[in-house]
Amino acid sequence: MRWLSVALVALLVLLQYPLWIGKGGWLRVWDVDRQLLQQKESNKKLEVRNAGLDAEVRDLKQGYDAIEERARFELGMIKQDEVFVQIPEKAVQEKAPEEPATGDKK
Repeated sequence: MRWLSVALVALLVLLQYPLWIGKGGWLRVWDVDRQLLQQKESNKKLEVRNAGLDAEVRDLKQGYDAIEERARFELGMIKQDEVFVQIPEKAVQEKAPEEPATGDKK
């Protein structure tokens, strides 16, 4: 009777092994599902980036406003007979708290 129960337990373990740890087991399915979710998130970010690039390309193809804006801000170009004036920003200085004067005040 003892050998029968050992044989049944061994058979149960052999049947459960492929389900949990084997090539198509639950652990592998869980891992692939996690990878799929990560890839979907990555794809969403890339779709947003591609949509922005597509809009930028359409702007550059359709009109000169986008080209002019890029030339001005990225390349520092100006139009003919235009005067370029640059106003530097004031440096923001934080005021340090004044130190008390040395000596005794009464």
